[in-house]
Amino acid sequence: MKYTRNQIQHALDKMPGFLDISINDIEEILTLLEKEKHSDDWHTTLKRPLRVAKYGMVKLKRGWGTSLIKHVKGVEILLSGVFSFLGVAALGGLNVLKPEHLFIIGSFGASSVLLFGAPRSPLAQPRNLIGGHLISAAIGVTLHLYLDQPMWLLGALSVSLSVMAMHLTKTLHPPGGATALIAVIGGQKIYDLKYMYLISPVLISLLTLLIIALITNNSVRSRKYPEFW
Repeated sequence: MKYTRNQIQHALDKMPGFLDISINDIEEILTLLEKEKHSDDWHTTLKRPLRVAKYGMVKLKRGWGTSLIKHVKGVEILLSGVFSFLGVAALGGLNVLKPEHLFIIGSFGASSVLLFGAPRSPLAQPRNLIGGHLISAAIGVTLHLYLDQPMWLLGALSVSLSVMAMHLTKTLHPPGGATALIAVIGGQKIYDLKYMYLISPVLISLLTLLIIALITNNSVRSRKYPEFW
């Protein structure tokens, strides 16, 4: 099946924001594939397809440098910084208003990087943000309450089970692993919360970050959030 240039460009536009490959790169690779396909020994030797694969990787590396992270414009860097400041500052404001409650834990800093630094990433979407943290928090609290094992073992189990649970529920969100770990090693203030840990800080703070992300990321033309719910 052949695709038009517009169809290829549309597909590239849908790629996560941290990936950077041009339509010219795609066309060059497809052209080489077409030439190799019509060679006499295309089906009888591995050398040509392997050379095509090698060419593709070299081309991608030349286009992307040494990683898949594209060069972000200065304006985008500034927006990421300002928006992440607003998100974490909002959580700090909640702590000031309600000092008896907990609204900030370390994993929310990592979530802010995704929400405001890579809002097009599949891992930053609302389903992943909310589901990943809540599932991981529940696992961490449950292990701490009902398993009398060394902290290192509970910590390792909490992260391991959280990763598997997030995969199964299609809510993979890397900071969720930290939320599970914090439930196990976070100290007495965290332990005293028990399952309320899922409500505050987790759910309330995540909804706050989500609202800030929806407002800020959609306030500029270069960004769109979410990509899906």
